[in-house]
Amino acid sequence: MILLLVSAWGLRLGWHIGRRNLGHDEDYRYQEWRKSAGDSWWWRSFFKVFVLQGFLMWIISTPLAVASYSPVPTSLGVWDLLGVVVWLFGSTFEAVGDWQLVQFKADPANKGKVMCSGLWRYTRHPNYFGDAALWWGYFLIALSVPNGWLTIFAPILMTYMLMRVSGVALLEENLKKTKPEYVDYVASTNAFFPGIPKESSHH
Repeated sequence: MILLLVSAWGLRLGWHIGRRNLGHDEDYRYQEWRKSAGDSWWWRSFFKVFVLQGFLMWIISTPLAVASYSPVPTSLGVWDLLGVVVWLFGSTFEAVGDWQLVQFKADPANKGKVMCSGLWRYTRHPNYFGDAALWWGYFLIALSVPNGWLTIFAPILMTYMLMRVSGVALLEENLKKTKPEYVDYVASTNAFFPGIPKESSHH
């Protein structure tokens, strides 16, 4: 079950990111790191990108490893089913958010505009929120095995990374500079957790 869930999530996300980036320049965040590092970019990127992300992946995937290697229980239980429900909610939220943004960007009339409809009306980053939610689903599955609760640091770390480090914080810094409308969007819409939009000066 875990193998199927992880494979479905990874293949969908990999296909989405691959299709989006094919034929385009390197991610602007990596470009900025490369410029600021100068001649030392090659060894800095080795540690900052590859080693760091490999280490984080190892830590964050702990619930998956713990649940997979435990010999008990021998059948699915309440925590497993609850975890699958949360995973389905998170993965659907992420996939729908990604799809809506792709459709929005495909329309030339929207060039330079801010996406603020669909799921993006309730959270500025439905894809990041959905991603965090599905990792909490993995943790719930880990609760079905002895001492699985000890892996709670994994979804907490993933959520923190998406909210404060590599996701929302890093992306919004650039969006505020490049899209004037984004400031108004920030004032009316929650950054991460979905909520009812607030009235802003332009709505």
